[in-house]
Amino acid sequence: MNSKTNYKVILATVIAHTFWGFSFMASRMALNITNMFVLLSHRFLIAFIAMSLVVALGKAKVSLKGKRVHLLIALSVLQPVVYFLGEQYGIQHSNTIFSGVMIALIPIVSTLAAAVFLKEKPTLLQFAFCALSVAGVIGIGLMSNGSGVLEFGGVISLIIAVCAAAGYLLISRNVSAEFSAFERTYSMMAIAAIVFTICAFIYIKGDISEYVSPMTNSNYLISVLFLSLLCSVASFGLNGYSIAHLTVTKQAAFANLTTAVSVFAGAFLLHEPFSLIGIIFCIMIIVGIYGVQKGGTND
Repeated sequence: MNSKTNYKVILATVIAHTFWGFSFMASRMALNITNMFVLLSHRFLIAFIAMSLVVALGKAKVSLKGKRVHLLIALSVLQPVVYFLGEQYGIQHSNTIFSGVMIALIPIVSTLAAAVFLKEKPTLLQFAFCALSVAGVIGIGLMSNGSGVLEFGGVISLIIAVCAAAGYLLISRNVSAEFSAFERTYSMMAIAAIVFTICAFIYIKGDISEYVSPMTNSNYLISVLFLSLLCSVASFGLNGYSIAHLTVTKQAAFANLTTAVSVFAGAFLLHEPFSLIGIIFCIMIIVGIYGVQKGGTND
């Protein structure tokens, strides 16, 4: 991979995780107006419609003939469906410290899985920097008040979420030469739209007015469009593009950038409490990510 391509890949990954970092703030605003399932349904349904318009206008093509569609479906079920359900339920049924630590383990679990299944073995230096980045996320988690009880169901759900995230990276890496980033993202949006819309109507007991009414709120509409077009279509598309060029170790390391961005977004835009130690933890995350990219030659 030449330096120009490497620059584009790194930039695409940074942009994707930056959008995801702001997604927590947008989701929080939207969840003040509706429930989780309706929000997820709107988010992925709008994303699917937007991508379908791109296909209808002839700006992109989707070709599945002769390809391993079962792997594409598996990828789409793992992320975002299984991951979102596991993460959301896990966060609701565990304390903030435990949930933060579990989500922070995604890069390490992904790296270990890639070494076993894809034979992408990280260097010792890469693993050390990955651990530094994870330590930064854990540190941020320890800064929280630890509210919430730790239930068995929450623990299992977070383990499922971590495994789903790792599985998504492995399968996406495996099929990146077979399916374009657009095709992978389109499939993910389609399956997520179907699953979460069914979940939403079950949750609201088929009440159409409850499903439609949030869209009349301008703040909600702005939030859901940001989540749909930037955090779903753009971010998953950019992430899918970078997966084709980066090892799972390098790709997974960026996951913790989302945490750093969300912390800064909360501090500067929502005026949430922040401290010098929080800045240090964020620097640890960024240094760790940089070190993973520079700490080996596995491309």
